[in-house]
Amino acid sequence: MKRALGVLLVALAGYGLAQPPVSNVGTLMSYTGALAEYGPAINNGAMLAADQLNAAATAVFGGPIINLVAEDAATNPSQGVDRARKLINTDGVVAIVGALSSGVTVTVAESAVIPSEVVMISPASTSPLVALLNDDDFVYRTTAADTLQGVVLAQLARGEIVDGLNYDRAAIIYVNNPYGQGLSEAFAAAFEARGGTITASVGHPEEPQPTYAGLLSQLFAGDPEVVIAATYPGNATVFMQEARDLHGFTNWMMTDGTKSIDIAEALGADTVEGLYGTAAGADPEWAGYTTFSADYEAAYGERPPLPYIDTAYDATAVIGLAIAKAIVDGVEVNATSIRDRLREVSNPDGEVVGVGEFEEAFRLLELGSPINYTGAAGEVDFDDVGDVVTPMEVWSYAGGDIVTVTVLAADQIPPQ
Repeated sequence: MKRALGVLLVALAGYGLAQPPVSNVGTLMSYTGALAEYGPAINNGAMLAADQLNAAATAVFGGPIINLVAEDAATNPSQGVDRARKLINTDGVVAIVGALSSGVTVTVAESAVIPSEVVMISPASTSPLVALLNDDDFVYRTTAADTLQGVVLAQLARGEIVDGLNYDRAAIIYVNNPYGQGLSEAFAAAFEARGGTITASVGHPEEPQPTYAGLLSQLFAGDPEVVIAATYPGNATVFMQEARDLHGFTNWMMTDGTKSIDIAEALGADTVEGLYGTAAGADPEWAGYTTFSADYEAAYGERPPLPYIDTAYDATAVIGLAIAKAIVDGVEVNATSIRDRLREVSNPDGEVVGVGEFEEAFRLLELGSPINYTGAAGEVDFDDVGDVVTPMEVWSYAGGDIVTVTVLAADQIPPQ
């Protein structure tokens, strides 16, 4: 039925619209700093969505509708604010996809985005603090908060997911920003609720340090069986090598922030072999993800190698769909008109449109039909605070690569 409707609308589209306006949309990634490994691939996800949106817009509206402007937040709040202000004041962006680090996202939101009333959708910031921002509905994210990941991490550590993997005593080393603090607290609460003991919880600066020897002495003082690494690759590659060389310790449990090929290469595949971790992630059998993954491979020559590439695609997609809705509605395309249409194009109960189906989405919008974008990472149904719920992945290192062990749907995860 949808395909037939599309054919009919092709025939009706001759009346057309004038050449559509092209809106600048910023991407605020990390190309340097502790998350430098992630930035290029995540930005590729955004670019893939933009390319598909523009191809569809050219077919339906007669021209592209979105232009991405990339900036480097450097995993640093002050640089993130500087680059965000440049995007807003110089480039005139109507929306920003980013940032990655929760600490950067919260600071950018409070210092640049909210005062300027620009839409920001983070594909990777998982701190619960993001949902608490007083943002007048301008700040969103396309990944789940760490309240979910903390529970799954505790389930994993206490033997509820992988047979034979069960610890009574755990320590935590975390990056001292909203991401690390939020995830460490969520894990500790869920681990202790399951009868586990936290032997130490040690924070470290966000900027990578030349040595973590003093912090490691605190970390291992309580003789933990496993240590949770709630941090970033730029930090973990240093302290994990020091832990091995100075303390003979190699038994880590990883998170989304340390789901990293760089770590495997720095420590060696044998050192990380069999280590488990968690991350927000799509079910690999989810139809939207399989389409996205194939499209990504066709564009970039490899399957998506790291977390949050799919959620960056989804963030860009819903911004593009909201831009298209504003064009069809005949209103000025600006941050407010986009904000007011984000849920209209992504939440139930419209006609379902999936990954890459933007030409069909635009033709439905022309007809006045509501749409419901179903994304690469899962449903993109924004709640009252701009959050979504995505599945959680359990992964492990095997042969120097990252492999999926299992994926838990949101309704499979207990509240604590």
